[in-house]
Amino acid sequence: MIEDNLAGGALAGDSRTSRLISDSLGHLPGVQGEAEYRQQIREACENCLTETDLALPEKHRGKVRDRYRAGESLLLVSTDRQSAFDRLLASVPFKGQVLNQTSAWWFDETRDILPNHLEGVPHPNVSVVRHCTPFPIEFVVRGYITGSTETSLWTRYQAGERRYCGIDFPDGLEKHQELPRPVVTPTTKEAKDRPIAPEEIIAEGWMTRRDWERCRDHALDLFTFGQKKASENGLILVDTKYEMGFDNQGTLRLIDEIHTPDSSRYWIGGTYHERRAAGVSPDHIDKEFLRAWFVAHCDPYRDAILPEAPPELVEELAYRYILLYEAITGRPFLFPPRAKGGRSLAEELRAAGVSLPGDQGTG
Repeated sequence: MIEDNLAGGALAGDSRTSRLISDSLGHLPGVQGEAEYRQQIREACENCLTETDLALPEKHRGKVRDRYRAGESLLLVSTDRQSAFDRLLASVPFKGQVLNQTSAWWFDETRDILPNHLEGVPHPNVSVVRHCTPFPIEFVVRGYITGSTETSLWTRYQAGERRYCGIDFPDGLEKHQELPRPVVTPTTKEAKDRPIAPEEIIAEGWMTRRDWERCRDHALDLFTFGQKKASENGLILVDTKYEMGFDNQGTLRLIDEIHTPDSSRYWIGGTYHERRAAGVSPDHIDKEFLRAWFVAHCDPYRDAILPEAPPELVEELAYRYILLYEAITGRPFLFPPRAKGGRSLAEELRAAGVSLPGDQGTG
């Protein structure tokens, strides 16, 4: 079974997974030094950055990021919280650093396609960004038909839907199949995300037609560029989401994050066609196998209490996130002193020149 393979066969120590990574990503420092990387991850499990308490105003705690007001800018802290199904699933060592630094790399690479909100990265987990007013719509771009959540294209298609977000899909599509061209399937940003068609976006007053069309076109351009870069590094960018908004001067900017393993689905390109032909799931290098484990062991949408993710699953997810960072950026991952009981987040920010009056960070 495809989902059984995802849920049970992608754990640390699985020989097939080790061979796969060695064959496809063997040039990465994280593969060549796998034992050391895994040891660093295990040692950091009790020191994840899960909560922050900085002496800055207007704190907002999101699913993964904590946001503070820092003068005219915002300070975003990417924590190690792991969410899916609109639930907190686990704490994953170094995950916040991977998300923050991966986004920073992509923001720099794509600024000629669309300006973004990033102003600086004073700490591995922290970005200082320009304040923007976001659209209440997420621009989800899909290059393949896949997914396991209630709002995913494959879930809806398998249930018999052929019109999704205003797009007509033909009969006969198979899970994990590449679409003829990437499509934008927007969702609302509400307590529970809702897939929505462009005409509904305009009719319900979420966006003007002009703003929708601009954002749609930018999303497709960003995705095309992201797929090209991923392919150059042996990866497939399967789908992703973008958020956009206007700054105080009326400039449209890309905000939040871009092409991270949280906001995107990545497969390993070298084995995609072989595994599709064999009727098994593509090899993931994102959080999909963690989602699959929870789907196999509970109802993550309806169960009041979820089981605890196995330590080896958390370790594997942390390791894959780090490998993805190295594969995309071409840079070795630098483990921070915080993982070994170093300075608090507030102290590290002060040392980087960020003014924090009498604050305290935890993690």
